[in-house]
Amino acid sequence: MVRLEMVSEGTVKTKMEAVYLSEFCDVFYADDKNVVLVHWKKYCELKQYRTPLEHALNVIKNHPGCNYVADTRDGFEDNPLDTKWVADYFMPKAKEYGCKIIYFIIDNNNSLKEELEGQENDSSELLEFRYIYGVDEV
Repeated sequence: MVRLEMVSEGTVKTKMEAVYLSEFCDVFYADDKNVVLVHWKKYCELKQYRTPLEHALNVIKNHPGCNYVADTRDGFEDNPLDTKWVADYFMPKAKEYGCKIIYFIIDNNNSLKEELEGQENDSSELLEFRYIYGVDEV
């Protein structure tokens, strides 16, 4: 089991347990914050995009009250098929499994503003959305 400490801009340290690691995306669980963190590293689509999110759903399902954090700072826009899958499958399942808040870690320019707001608009009746600059803000 891989563990790491993420140090944010301040002195806050969050211990993360690696759940899934790939060249496209890493998924971690932070017990102290009860969140699953999905760190997108480079563009991917379909199975490469959905597999990490399936792992995130398993974490949410197995940790009551677990929320979801997506690190979007290495930004890229989704394939429209994946955007639809997120709205039709991922968001409803996250809610079903007990997730209440979706956090988007954004860069200073919020370079994915339109896409993230689109995801929020598609699912705001299911979940609360918050925009943050680091995991320490959870």
